[in-house]
Amino acid sequence: MKQAVYFHPALRVLHWLMAAAILMMLFIGVAMVSTVSSAHSLLVSIHKPLGVMILLLVIVRLWLRFTTAKPALPASIPAWQRGMAHLSHWMLYLMMVAQPLIGWAMLSAAGYPVTLGNGIVLPPIVDISNDRYAILRPLHTWVALALFAMIMLHLAAALLHAFVLRDGVFSSMTGHRKP
Repeated sequence: MKQAVYFHPALRVLHWLMAAAILMMLFIGVAMVSTVSSAHSLLVSIHKPLGVMILLLVIVRLWLRFTTAKPALPASIPAWQRGMAHLSHWMLYLMMVAQPLIGWAMLSAAGYPVTLGNGIVLPPIVDISNDRYAILRPLHTWVALALFAMIMLHLAAALLHAFVLRDGVFSSMTGHRKP
């Protein structure tokens, strides 16, 4: 596959769309568990379909990642940092797939449907089980916290490449040439 200077335009759009959706999802999740107001049901009604959307988008994004040319990291980046960059990306992908599936399984175990609106209800993916719910509920929280931490590390690395190193890594995802 030919080496690219920039990520495929669809990958760039998905990256930024998913970044906004995932951050919104994380903050909605925090608000959901910390409020008992009437906003709780509104937040839940946003959280479920947004989680399904993120799951579908990450599947499309992974397909594009495997089928399109990608820019190489600059040779100036040490091998161990390139390895950490690849590992962190795969950890992000893993959490982006796992988190909505854990949420879906958690709701299924509790006997709650995953509703997407307009009468669309997803089938349960596990049987109703208090024991399973007792495992999945905290797991959903811990994966959310880990995802948030990984996003913050990803953001810190992106800003390092954009403003300190100015090595083209950041511009490969924005599509803008470095000055």
